[in-house]
Amino acid sequence: MELITNVTEYEKLAKEKLPKMVYDYYASGAEDQWTLKENREAFSRILFRPRILIDVSHIDMATNVLGFNISMPIMIAPSAMQKMAHPDGELATARAAASAGTIMTLSSWSTSSVEEVNSVGPGIRFFQLYVYKDRNIVRQLVKRAEMAGFKAIALTVDTPILGRREADIKNRFTLPPHLTLKNFEALDLGTMDKTNDSGLASYVAGQVDRTLSWKDIKWLQTITSLPILVKGVVTAEDTRLAIEYGAAGIIVSNHGARQLDYVPATVSCLEEVVREAKGRLPVFLDGGVRRGTDVFKALALGASGVFIGRPVLFSLAVDGEAGVRKVLQMLRDELELTMALSGCTSLREITRAHVITDSDRIGRSRL
Repeated sequence: MELITNVTEYEKLAKEKLPKMVYDYYASGAEDQWTLKENREAFSRILFRPRILIDVSHIDMATNVLGFNISMPIMIAPSAMQKMAHPDGELATARAAASAGTIMTLSSWSTSSVEEVNSVGPGIRFFQLYVYKDRNIVRQLVKRAEMAGFKAIALTVDTPILGRREADIKNRFTLPPHLTLKNFEALDLGTMDKTNDSGLASYVAGQVDRTLSWKDIKWLQTITSLPILVKGVVTAEDTRLAIEYGAAGIIVSNHGARQLDYVPATVSCLEEVVREAKGRLPVFLDGGVRRGTDVFKALALGASGVFIGRPVLFSLAVDGEAGVRKVLQMLRDELELTMALSGCTSLREITRAHVITDSDRIGRSRL
């Protein structure tokens, strides 16, 4: 295998290696996939204003998330069914994250259970939650995550119904028969039926609670003491409500462009959310991050950190745990380089003045 020099190169290699149904499930977005492309392209429209003649002989990328010290502001987003990519699946991802000194978020729909992931050893892990119609299932799942040492709940709020993912419909996507959704195995909810369209869409329609509303954050707080991150906020209005209902943090996310097409890129929504948050809670970003430069841009626009999804899946498919470790190291190295060349020696020194956005250019053109 030729030397891999950046994160994006893993996708082509993963496409060659994975079954078409699995690659398409990981790679595709909703409907026309406009937002999927825009999640990347929006980063390319943000430019740098580097500062010079600053001593950058020592760069500190360490940060703190919800009271937990991590080595860098780059964390792993929840991605479902990772054993479709590699036999070690989420266990390899958990080991790689712990080795890098950062946070892994485990999907509700993982192919390894919370207990199995905990068994790989120490590490700071969050648990992503879908709220099922049967709230006893939610209670059990949250309690198991707590018992397994998970440190926060990332509540996904943008999926009352699964987005229309046409590749999955064409492929009649279903979980391969040798795998199960491990967290639900004992509840007889660990498998998907074969259907004439997407097996996952049918599963979601049957199990996930469409009545989920803001009051359910309060309900979740009655069943767990873990901090709750609201994942899927893209507007100031919902930022206000997240704060009002006691969220511990916000993840600006459009679900990897897999839900509602033609929503803006997450990085385009970030400043609106940050401005409304006014420092009252941390704001994170996922979607489209492929370079250390992307991480820097998100931090400059007010994010406290970023989560990466597809780069983990593709590197896992290509080279297992070693692939995920390499992705995390490449992004770390690129962020360190970007900081040095921008004149920043710590994350605190990265400011809004270090970047130019579309709105800045429009504002200047009016002057």
